[in-house]
Amino acid sequence: MDRHDGQDGDRAALLGAGAVLASLISVNFGAAFAKTIFPLLGAAGVAALRISLAAVLLWLLRRPWRWSVPVGAGWWLAGYGATLGLMNLCIYLAFERIPLGVAIAIEVVGPLAVVLFGARRPRDFCWLAAAVAGLLLLLPLRSDAPLDPVGVAFACAAGLCWALYIVAGKRVSGVVGGDAVAWGMLAAAILVLPLGVAHAGAALLSPGVLLVGLVIAILSSALPYSLEMEAMRRLPAHVFGLLVSASPAVGALAGFIVLGERLTPLQWIAIACIMAASAGSALTAGHKPAIEDAPQ
Repeated sequence: MDRHDGQDGDRAALLGAGAVLASLISVNFGAAFAKTIFPLLGAAGVAALRISLAAVLLWLLRRPWRWSVPVGAGWWLAGYGATLGLMNLCIYLAFERIPLGVAIAIEVVGPLAVVLFGARRPRDFCWLAAAVAGLLLLLPLRSDAPLDPVGVAFACAAGLCWALYIVAGKRVSGVVGGDAVAWGMLAAAILVLPLGVAHAGAALLSPGVLLVGLVIAILSSALPYSLEMEAMRRLPAHVFGLLVSASPAVGALAGFIVLGERLTPLQWIAIACIMAASAGSALTAGHKPAIEDAPQ
């Protein structure tokens, strides 16, 4: 590899890392902003508004209809969109009941499980133990636990959807590229919008609500998911996972700044355990590009 190839690789890695960090800031502060209008629309209504407007934006920007979808990719796109929609819906339902940072920490266990699945080395089990310890500290297993068990359950469901989203997302990003986000968001909107309409009704069409929803859609869906898809194409899996491990801390910071949410010391310890597990597992996961880790 000559000097120019090395410089191109460094530039791609830098761009990928910047894309992940920008995505984390955008999606977490977008989520905090979205929570401020839960009293108007409910979590399901806000999720439907966010996803539907994001789908419109992505279709206008990327115009994915110009390119044909490869044969066999349709089912992967549908699965990618379904997991994307359910992940957003479940995490919003969790946000409605528990603090942002805590909900995101629980959700992160989903993609962490993807990394740790099939772990064989002793240090992998150390990261698994750290994740389990953090999760146990957050779960409402104690009589004095302040967390809503329903909110915790929704966060766990969001984590499962996130794990499936990674599997499907890596697969479709390799065959459809950045247009996978637009197709997936359309499928997500088709799935979630009826639930939002049933919950919020005509309030979704209020001009003020649509304007706020547009900002949320940009911050929480259109921008971060596009950035993530580009990052997956440029970064090794372990670097991508390492950067994403900061998500619970960014979420807790957004919850504090925007919503005034304060976590207990025990909750911060739990979040730190899960972040350490996520970062540690990412560092030992190998050095293949993230996009190549999809199952065949």
